[in-house]
This record gives sequence, structure tokens and C-alpha cells, in this order.
Amino acid sequence: MNELREKIEGLLLQVKSPSRYIGGELNSVVKDRDKVDVRFAFCFPDSYDIGMSHIGMKILYSLKNKRENWWCERVFAPWPDYEKLMRENDIPLYGLESLDPIKDFDFIGFTVQYELCYTNILNMLDLAGLSVLASERKDTDPVVVAGGPCVCNPEPLCDFIDLFIIGEGEEVNIELLELYEQMKKSGEYSKKEFLRRAAGIKGIYVPSLYNVSYNDDGSVHSVKPECEGVPEKVTKRIISDLDSVYYPESFVVPFSEIVHDRAVVEVLRGCIRGCRFCQAGFIYRPFREKSTDTLVKNARCLCESTGYDELSLASLSTSDHSDIEELLTEMTDYTVGQRVNLALPSMRIDRFSKELMEQLSKVRKSGLTFAPEAGTQRLRDVINKNITEEEIFSACRTAFEGGYAGVKLYFMMGLPTETDEDIMGIAELAKKIADIYFNTPNRNRGQKLSISISCATFVPKPFTPFQFEPQIDIDEINRRQKLLLDCVKGKKYITVSYHNYKISILEAALAKGDRRLGAVIKRAWELGCLFDGWDEMYRYDLWARAFDETDTDIDFYSHRAMDFDETAPWEHLDYMVDKQFLICENRRAKEGVTTPHCREKCSGCGINKGTGRACFG
Repeated sequence: MNELREKIEGLLLQVKSPSRYIGGELNSVVKDRDKVDVRFAFCFPDSYDIGMSHIGMKILYSLKNKRENWWCERVFAPWPDYEKLMRENDIPLYGLESLDPIKDFDFIGFTVQYELCYTNILNMLDLAGLSVLASERKDTDPVVVAGGPCVCNPEPLCDFIDLFIIGEGEEVNIELLELYEQMKKSGEYSKKEFLRRAAGIKGIYVPSLYNVSYNDDGSVHSVKPECEGVPEKVTKRIISDLDSVYYPESFVVPFSEIVHDRAVVEVLRGCIRGCRFCQAGFIYRPFREKSTDTLVKNARCLCESTGYDELSLASLSTSDHSDIEELLTEMTDYTVGQRVNLALPSMRIDRFSKELMEQLSKVRKSGLTFAPEAGTQRLRDVINKNITEEEIFSACRTAFEGGYAGVKLYFMMGLPTETDEDIMGIAELAKKIADIYFNTPNRNRGQKLSISISCATFVPKPFTPFQFEPQIDIDEINRRQKLLLDCVKGKKYITVSYHNYKISILEAALAKGDRRLGAVIKRAWELGCLFDGWDEMYRYDLWARAFDETDTDIDFYSHRAMDFDETAPWEHLDYMVDKQFLICENRRAKEGVTTPHCREKCSGCGINKGTGRACFG
């Protein structure tokens, strides 16, 4: 290891952000190799700056390392400047804690947060010195595992991954590693037998044990297990009690700044809202929250063990916590006393009150972010956003009266049933918010108004009511973007930004794809595609070539509507939300009919039946 360390250190002055590649940070875990029975390389297939910000990695890293004889190490995708040096100097991909090559570990595990990281997964396996194809790896090679939100449709990655963890990972990860340790110690281990037994653990999907058949039109006919003892459907894992589930008392503190460089407390899981475009709102059901006492305890531990002076309360919708005002009162009592900045990034417009703003203002006076998602009430009803224009205006008025002068508004473009009137409505909404600001008598006159419109392209995702919908094509996205820009011309206080629509089209294809896309991903990687989620790295021309050379039609996956009775590539996975409920919600969307949120009325999505417990009560 000393030789490798010297080799690495000799190269670091040639790369950007060398601290990404050397380890040794505060709170990182180093163990004696000779006393370790199971080694797990936790791989984040994106840059260190992104991966070190991810809360799931922090949780599972600490959880695995609580076992004295298990060692979990962090691994991130090297940026191209360092990758080039690694390949030139025969440096294999290594764990940051030990600098040992991860090809010698027992497990290589990927957290898959975004479809545009798929080529990075292949590149990391190749850098490790392993075949990217699961079928070509040896029995003595590590077991390659993947989990995270994207594995709700794992099919495009099935050629490369040995097993997938479906749902929440705290319990199933422990059960999986315990099985491996027991089989190794008893001498029963072979990779094939391990995978067969692992398939019997709830929440584990082993793709090599399933056969896929297709219809003449190219759609999936079925995904069926090929042997006995393998479940027809793999059901996701759920943590029932968030107050008792493991949460780290410390985080690894990086040497250099990362994207979210702060302590993070997970407030709740799931969402009560049922926005029809939102995959997370469906795959993370049921709604569960931590108590105020637990959250304050978590916050104190993390701030004291890391020294961070900023704390974020993270969830899909933090302001939906049933005790939000008391929670913020106790949090601000602590953070103000410790001079810790408090961030509340997930805030619903209809839950933003004067009292909430006053709590936030004790430690924070930056711009506020709201997500109307659509420019007209008609389209907000279609997507089941369940907020009115007046609620948007009321929240902005409250913010302006409280001294705020900056508002960031998130919208989507290309939503089902969207018309030009809806696009123009985005601009009109921003102009009306500006009028509220200028007509607020007690506003802060020392600041200039700033309304920032961020417009993402709608991507239909599995396990949502809009999974059946096509994505609009490039020319139409381009036309609608231009229309919006024309509508805000001359308004210097309004700025508009977009996501790269060519990235969104690939995201849609990969999100709804089947196993045949594995060949496309592999070819794209061979052609040099990496870090596809980064605008400066994305090569749409190479992806188009990969689709062409594998004789695969991208429009079949991204621009084709799915029939309600069609078998989706992910239908053998059970996320406990009934397909009939999704169909019903799709129909209600087309009728412009909203569905009340879960606290108002149960919509019958099926999660209660699947978990055997009520969501609320």
C-alpha cells in the first residue's frame, strides 16, 4: 500500500481537487485488514463533490462500519484528468480508506441516483480491473450490487449488476452481508449459490435468475423467474419506524468544499402529496416522520462531531412534518445559540406561513425557493400539485413583507396536456409576483427584486401515473423554450434557465428502458461517454451513434405512449403502489380532476395493503 500511496501522491499535483482521491478525512473509518471478514466498496458513480453530499451513502457507510469485522470504504468516479493518469500509471480503482484495489473486496456496491450515471458504473468496473459484464466475471470476483431510486427499473443495468437492492437499504444490507459472511465461513460459498440464496431475501432482485420475453411490437411480454424458490415479484423493503432506525452520529468531513457541505438530518420519508409526475413521491411511500426529539438529537450529534456551521433539514417535503413549527422552534433555539445556519430546502408553498418564515429568518435571509411546477391552474390540477394561484401569491407576499427580495421558482415543461397558454402562464405568474413585490409597502427597499425561473423538461418515470406518457420531442421542447423566453423579454428582474433537453430525452429512454438498452449503454461507454449528467461532458452525438450501431430506436422508449394493459419492463418489481391506482390517476389527470393529499383522504394507492399498516392514525 505504501508504494501505491507514493504513486498516487506523486500524481495529485497534476489534477484538479487532489483531495478527492487521497482519503484521510475527519471521521473516515480505517480498520485492520487482518481483523475484517467482509469488505464492501461503496461506489458513487459521480464525482466526489456530488457523492460526499449524498445522505444515503453517509447512512449506509456508517451502518456497515459499526460491525467490527466489516469494513465499508468509499469510492467515487474519478474526474477524467485523474482517470487518465490512473490508466497511464496502472493505478486500479481503490477504496479511499485503505487505498486497496476494490477488485480484491467482497462487494462492490453502487448507489444509482440518476440514469445519466450508467456509463460511469461501467467505467468504474473497468478501472477496477473487472469485466463490465456480469456474465464474464469470475466466481472469485466481487459481488456487484446496486441500489437507489433508479433501480425501481433496473432492467437497463441487468447485464452489468449481479443483484439489486429494491427499496430502503438499512435492514436488507445487513441481511445480505450476514448471508455472505456465513457462507464464506462455512465453506459453502460460490457466487452462483450465494445469488440463489440472496434472491430469497425480501428486497433482493437477481436478474440472472429471470428470463425476459418480448412481443412482436417490441414491448415486454413477461419477466419470469427461471427456477423454483425465486419470487415472481420482488417486493421493496421498508423501514417502519424512523425513530428507531440507525442514523449516523458523525459524517466524514471533506478537506475541500462539496456541493452540500453541511450537516444533514433526514426529517421524514415518503410524501403525502401525490404529484403525478413525481417518482420519489410514489416509490418512497408510505409517509413516515421522525419525532422532534429524535431530530434535535440527530442535529446536535452531527454538528458537534463534524464542526459544521450549517444544518439542513432534508426530505421530499419537510414543511409537511406534522410538528413543523415546534420542530423549527427547538431547532432554531439550538442553531441560533450555536451560530449554526439552518436550511429548509423542501418547502411547500401552501405550508409557508408568517410563523415559519420568522423561524427561518432567525438564521437565514437568502432567497426562497418554491415549486409551482406549472404556469396555469388547469395544468397544476392535471399534475395534482394541489396549490392555487392565491396560495402562491400569499407565500410570496409573506416573504416580501418579511424582507425577502429573491424568489426562485421551479417549473416543468412538456407536461402531459400542456399548451402554449400554460407556457405563457409561467411568465404571467412571474410578472404577477413582481407586481406583489412592487406593491408591498413595507418591503426591503435596499434590495433589488430577483425572480429566477428554472424550467426542467418533463421526464415520464416508472411507478408514476405519467409512466404511460410519451416525452415531447426535441423540436417541440426547443419551440416552447423560445416561447417562454419571448414572454419575459424586457423584464430584467426575471431570469430563465433550462436543463439540457437532449439530456432529458436520454434520461426518459433509460428510465423506461428494458434489458436491450444494456447493449446501448455498453456501446456508449466504449465510444467515450462519461459523466453524462454534466452539460460539459454530455455527448448526445455519441449516444445517438450507440443507439444506431445497436439498432435500437430511442423514440421507442422516450417518445412512445404505453398502453395501460402493456407489461412494463419493471412490472415484476413491487413498490406496493397498485398499477390500477396509477391508471386511475392518469385518467383523472386527463380530466383535470385532483386527488386530495393523504392526510385529507386516503386515495387507495395500495401502500396500506402492502405494508399491513395504516399510513396515518
